[in-house]
Amino acid sequence: MQSTHLLFEEPVRMASILEPSKPSFFPAMTKIVGTLGPKSRSVEIISRCLEAGMSVARFDFSWGETEFHQETLNNLKVAIKSTKKLCAVMLDTVGPELQVVNKTEHPISLKADSLVVLTPDQNKEATSNLLPINFGGLSKAVKTGDAIFIGQYLFTGSETTSVWLEVTEVSGDDVVCLIKNSATLSGQLYTLHVSQIRIDLPTLTDKDKEVISTWGVKNNVDFLTLSYTRDAEDVRHARNYLSKLGDLNQTQIFAKIENVEGLIHFDEILQEADGIILSRGNLGIDLPPEKVFLFQKAAVYKCNMVGKPAVVTRVVDSMTDNLRPTRAEATDVANAVLDGSDAILLGAETLRGLYPVETISIVGKICAEAEKVSNQDLHFKKAVKYVGEPMTHLESIASSAVRAAITVKASVIICFTSSGRAARLIAKYRPTMPVISIVVPRLKTNQLRWTFTGAFEVCNVFGIMESSAASILFHQNLGLFPTLADPRHPAESTGGTNESILKVALDHGKATGVIKPHDHIVVCQKVGNASVVKIIELED
Repeated sequence: MQSTHLLFEEPVRMASILEPSKPSFFPAMTKIVGTLGPKSRSVEIISRCLEAGMSVARFDFSWGETEFHQETLNNLKVAIKSTKKLCAVMLDTVGPELQVVNKTEHPISLKADSLVVLTPDQNKEATSNLLPINFGGLSKAVKTGDAIFIGQYLFTGSETTSVWLEVTEVSGDDVVCLIKNSATLSGQLYTLHVSQIRIDLPTLTDKDKEVISTWGVKNNVDFLTLSYTRDAEDVRHARNYLSKLGDLNQTQIFAKIENVEGLIHFDEILQEADGIILSRGNLGIDLPPEKVFLFQKAAVYKCNMVGKPAVVTRVVDSMTDNLRPTRAEATDVANAVLDGSDAILLGAETLRGLYPVETISIVGKICAEAEKVSNQDLHFKKAVKYVGEPMTHLESIASSAVRAAITVKASVIICFTSSGRAARLIAKYRPTMPVISIVVPRLKTNQLRWTFTGAFEVCNVFGIMESSAASILFHQNLGLFPTLADPRHPAESTGGTNESILKVALDHGKATGVIKPHDHIVVCQKVGNASVVKIIELED
């Protein structure tokens, strides 16, 4: 199954666009993060989400009790075992998020051109004229003319479930606002966002730390998303905190850029974080609409050049209530992939949306089509130029493996790794074929029990077994498909153990149709102290 790749710069027969896409074992190399919630927490629905292409499950702790999320995660584990689909676990912190509290949960109607008061007194009942908030310092942070947005899923300007306010007066601890659009707020909690204003709260709050030290430790989460990351010190603080929590010292930290402060300090944040989430919901409010695309393209490019995953959010909002995305949304997903995004994060679309499975499926199909026409050659040249000379040994091996795979039109690249660094570097150069990463974990023992990193084990897929040990290494990088090998076999083996693992992987690849007779396979591995790239041509 040789890799096929088109380019927009090449002549495209228009009628070919109407031809159905060929089914593939890897439907898309772009990863899909699904947020699990009320509409997507049963074993049946989660199983279908996994089958549709979800590879990371996000747990949003800005709402819901810990017990609720634990039940959902337990269902995820069952679904993983039954589908044999690997899925990483992402814990999303709340951060300095301001919220309106509606204890009665009765819908609140707000009329345009009317006034509403925001008060820190949470003992008061939420009404059309008064909204209690969970922060006592708002009156000190805002001034007349500032914009405030409130909604269950923030403000886009098109829906009637969120409201745009303008500050008209600050009265003691209260803030009086003019309602700019009519809206109806439903539910118990609504997010409140003040445009371009710093809120004097820590990025990693006490509530976040409590969740991480209990639920996070118990479930050995793969990813921690740091909401409202403002600067590199936020990431360092979070990493220092994780380092004191046992196995969570391996948890990857993804910085969420969702305000102007994070944008200003983007370069230093990128240097410290393991990946970046472009939170276009909040940031799209802070930035003028005509500037949002510019930030996205610049941020994704910077992530690509250093080989760190870039995750884009808020792509198919309309699918929260509709079975199909709008034309603009479908194009937006494709453009995110063409820009170089590694993953798409779905929020309300799968959390409380009516069509979580269909949303994942459609987004995956759009990503797969966009990948066929992305300009890999241009990206490769940019990445090589950015790295410069002399390259490090590992960087040279990774770029050579990708160039060799493209030259011989290889079906897959197989990479043996123990830390994940080599595999991530290969992904950095954006090969047009999948990268099967054979992860060889390091065993630990206390003389009584042997263990290896990972939240749970699932069944065989490419050889021996899989676990989230593979997920934590690089499950957000585009095109990487991790597989856990027998931990008794070292990744730098000089004997025949790697050959036996490779044979199992190739046999399974042939059985599933990923690899076909006469295909070329590029293998990247260590033999003793040397790194080797070799090309294999399969026989019948």
